[in-house]
Amino acid sequence: MHHEISLLANLAIALVVAFVGGLLARQIGLPTIVGYLLAGMAIGPFTPGFVGDVEDIRQLAEIGVIFLMFGVGLHFSLKDLWDVRQVALPGAMLQMAIATGLGFALSQLWGWAPLSGLMLGLSISIASTVVLLRGLMDNGLLSTTAGRIAVGWLVMEDLATVLILVMLPILFGGHNEQSLWSAILSLLKVALFVTVVLFIGRRLLPKLLDVIVATRSRELFILAAVAIALGTAFGAAAFFDVSLALGAFLAGVVLNETQFSHQIGDDVLPFRETFAVIFFVSVGMIVNPVYLWANAGQVLALTALIVLGKSFFTQLLGFVLPASGRTMLIVAAGLSQIGEFSFILGQAGVTLGLLTTEQYSLILAGSLLSIMVNPLMFRSIKTVERVMQRMSPQLWERFDQHPLQPADLALPREGHVVVVGYGRVGQHIVNVLERLGVPRLVIEIDSGRAAEFNARGIPTLFGDAANSDVLIHAGLERARALVVTLPDETATEMVVAAARKIAPNLPIIARAATTKGVGRLLNLGAHDVIHPELEGGLEVMRHTLLCLGYPATQVQGYTDAVRRDEYDTTVSSDAEHQALDQMVRAARGIEIAWRLVREQSPIVGQTLAEANIRARTGASVIALIRNQQLIANPKSSTVFQAGDLLGLIGDREQIAAAEQLLSGTLAAELVPATS
Repeated sequence: MHHEISLLANLAIALVVAFVGGLLARQIGLPTIVGYLLAGMAIGPFTPGFVGDVEDIRQLAEIGVIFLMFGVGLHFSLKDLWDVRQVALPGAMLQMAIATGLGFALSQLWGWAPLSGLMLGLSISIASTVVLLRGLMDNGLLSTTAGRIAVGWLVMEDLATVLILVMLPILFGGHNEQSLWSAILSLLKVALFVTVVLFIGRRLLPKLLDVIVATRSRELFILAAVAIALGTAFGAAAFFDVSLALGAFLAGVVLNETQFSHQIGDDVLPFRETFAVIFFVSVGMIVNPVYLWANAGQVLALTALIVLGKSFFTQLLGFVLPASGRTMLIVAAGLSQIGEFSFILGQAGVTLGLLTTEQYSLILAGSLLSIMVNPLMFRSIKTVERVMQRMSPQLWERFDQHPLQPADLALPREGHVVVVGYGRVGQHIVNVLERLGVPRLVIEIDSGRAAEFNARGIPTLFGDAANSDVLIHAGLERARALVVTLPDETATEMVVAAARKIAPNLPIIARAATTKGVGRLLNLGAHDVIHPELEGGLEVMRHTLLCLGYPATQVQGYTDAVRRDEYDTTVSSDAEHQALDQMVRAARGIEIAWRLVREQSPIVGQTLAEANIRARTGASVIALIRNQQLIANPKSSTVFQAGDLLGLIGDREQIAAAEQLLSGTLAAELVPATS
């Protein structure tokens, strides 16, 4: 029981300090991962105050590794990788080899053992997926050609890392009986596991998900996704001696091919984000600030190698790879940092005795500083491009000799409508804007759908508008309107608040999920707020009342009153409701109807006075539509023409009599008008 309380205490404190650290980091413009690492240092054994249980938090961090790798596999696409293969495949391999060599050379200057230097080189050769994606999103680059190449490049690095993680225990496991035969046996186990997951799992898991979806239980579906991720990872380690990371990655790859991959990604995201935070905290806990201060020179040298060295040599690859100069600058900026995979590799090195804890702390410090500097690398892209063009036009021309085709879809810069979210609601808006010829720009959080929209000619920025700087690149200051169609009300509020700061005078139309949310969105600066469930309910009510015979004008008045009551929470309309209820009850049986005047109608050529419709039928003509023009309360001298549409008011018997008059079948006697 004491152990359970200890585990709960460690989990709670780790999450609390991570929240505080992430919030502070975000407030000063740094990635949240920096705050998580510093939070881990704050509760680590090398700093005063509360000291977390390293072993307990390490166990929880393993779950974070599983979900991180599961997420990588879930978004892994052979098609996307194939599209950028000419740049991403050779580029990633060459860059990893160069970075590994540079890290190894630096370690030898410090007098490290060769295997320790190799682990250092491998660790700094791999960039952080989280940091790269956030950097591309924040700068509106993820859906561009350069962004796709950078992601494909990183996927290749991830795959290489998975292979390295598989091979490390085989090559450096430290077993006395380690031999060629044991290495072959371990590789056979890996091959068997991959075969089981990819061939058997690919057939069984989609069918299992079909059965679960048929139960219509959201809880079971989420539980299934989590169980598949954790179960496959555990099975890999328990029965095949394969790393948890590889098991989780392959589970994600299999589920990526199902029709439920996007939903699984959304459902697993909270688990991935939460336990990934614990992973970063656990990494920070083993950093010794005293060691880093005592070895500040090594920390700065390694950081310079990661930020400047990797960036420089990545740019040099532009002379041999079929990519434009600007593309290589963006890729170089994105890869000038290291993160979660470097941590995982470093941990494996410590476990196998290839790295000391102090050496691992050096890698963590280099990661921490490189992540902090990375936003500046993205901001310097245009400056570096201008400097290179100005200093040596010939060199730039050679560097930029391989522009990729097709060119990126041009984003509208002014006079456009920005639509956040391309669900069922957003799709209708975008389609109508397209028919009207109004420039539009979509912001979509699903990378696959964003790429699909760009391929269809719909300008799209990939990114989370509620949690990144992507709105800055949407040109809100020069846009005509912003439409937020997100189903998540909290995300909608964050988007509206951020947009109002960027463009104070921009018209904002937002979707609310609750009645209370309407007031909050209006207070945040939205001009118009729509509550889809309320609008749908009012439409159902309107049709129901019309079917029951209530007059259309009174029904419309009632729906308008409900709308005012729900959307304007500061005004009470109980009295208005009661008055309308009385009007509806009093006017029951009164009907407004539109009837067509046909060519054979006897009133064609007659004036309203000559036709004497009210005296003969009891129904009154209150409007007339001719040539798509509405004539309200037509004069008695108005001459009826074939094709006129008459608006008649009266009870059902009077409307029926008017129909007979229009068709020429009304009896000769007059029908008295009711008072």
